[in-house]
Amino acid sequence: MWTPYEQIRGHRADFRVRYLLYDQAEGGRRLPPRQGYRCDFAYAEDGEEGMQLYGIHPEFEDGKGEILMDGTAPVPTEGTARMWVLFPEMRRSVHAKRIRPGVRGFFMEGPRRLGEVEVLDVIDLAENAERIGD
Repeated sequence: MWTPYEQIRGHRADFRVRYLLYDQAEGGRRLPPRQGYRCDFAYAEDGEEGMQLYGIHPEFEDGKGEILMDGTAPVPTEGTARMWVLFPEMRRSVHAKRIRPGVRGFFMEGPRRLGEVEVLDVIDLAENAERIGD
């Protein structure tokens, strides 16, 4: 059984995305990820040359927007996820300035794109940037 990040971290997620995971032929993983998957995040607007990886992990939701609680089953290849910025100082200095609905990005494993994302809404990114210090 999965323990939601909100319970572990004591605050709400930073933002929420719609995602599409690539299949292996498109450069994705051989096996689909499970809840708890720890990939990085990159902004699509940075392009290939300026692309940086950020410690922002997804927490996958079901079709009703509830956290998937089964940590053993593969997550759907497309759906929604809550996103969690791992490094508090990055919330304020980078992501609070860049994350907004419509922003596109990628789930990354090193230089490999595993899926694409689009920000649906900001949950508590600004509040977390102020409350959860460096």
